[in-house]
Order: sequence, then C-alpha cells, then structure tokens
Amino acid sequence: MIRVIGGAFKGRRLKIVSSPQVRPMPAKLKEALFNIIQDEVKGAFVLDGFAGTGSIGIEALSRGAEKAVFIDEYYPAVKTIKRNLAECGAEDKARVIHKEFNRAVIQLGKEKVGFDLVFLDPPYSLLQERNPLKVIKKRNVLKKGGLIILRHFFKTVPDQKFFSLIRAVSLGDDTLSFFR
Repeated sequence: MIRVIGGAFKGRRLKIVSSPQVRPMPAKLKEALFNIIQDEVKGAFVLDGFAGTGSIGIEALSRGAEKAVFIDEYYPAVKTIKRNLAECGAEDKARVIHKEFNRAVIQLGKEKVGFDLVFLDPPYSLLQERNPLKVIKKRNVLKKGGLIILRHFFKTVPDQKFFSLIRAVSLGDDTLSFFR
C-alpha cells in the first residue's frame, strides 16, 4: 500500500500493481520531489508519464493541480490508476490514456495539449533504448516555462540536448533530474 502524503487527499491509501514492471516512487523520494516543486503544483496541468499506480499525478491533484493526464501501456496499471482516482474522488480532474508513451504524446500533441509539469518515471532500461524527452520536445507538449521531472537510475546520464538540466537530486539508487 502507498499513501497520498499531502493535500486534500492526504492519508488516502492507493492500490499498487503487483508486478515487477511497476515500481512506485518511495515515500521519501516523493516527499523530496513535492517539497522542491510545491510552488509550481497549484493550478498546474500535469502529465504523469509511465504512471504505474498514478501516485505522482494523484499527489499533484491532491496538492492543487488543476488537471492530470496519466499515461501507461500496461493494462493492470491503467485499471489501478482508474481505481485510485475513484478512491480519491478525482476522476473529473483526470484523463487516463492506455497507450505506449510516445504514441500517447503524439496524440496529445495533435490535440494541442500543453503541460506545466511533466513527471516521467520510465523503466530504467527504456532510457537507454529511447528518449522520452525527445518526443515531448518534438510534439511541443511542454508549456513555455514548464518543468519536466525525470526519475532514473543514479548511474544513468539523461540526454540533455532537448531541455536544460536545472537540478538533480539523488536518494539511494534514484535520481530526480529537473529540466526546463
């Protein structure tokens, strides 16, 4: 079980996906993340990419984000995200897309959707195969002044040719890289 750690849904328990394909963000890392971005969440339009349980997007909604889009291609994760949104009564502020990440971003780009905050928590091996930052840049789904937060293995160096790295925070084996 994981919990919402702050805001309107604080203390709500969220279901997890019992699969090694989904690794929820540890509470300490999630708390550090939201301490860093707390001033940017209120009223934001949020993308939770590789959403898994949806805990990051739900945490953002709990802390005052306007709307959130959740993307995951793994069907059990999509079911869990929908269930967790219902548990928090946040379905009306959310959209869940069951597609491969790049295809979903291409669709959102065609719809002219723009995000203030983008959370990316891809499988660590995916960052070596392809770059989710590239499709975000190419499809122009990050609003001017928007922020991307990428969770990755601390030994992985994310490609910085699409956005500027402004900060990196490591906790254990995880690093959160912040891009503008």
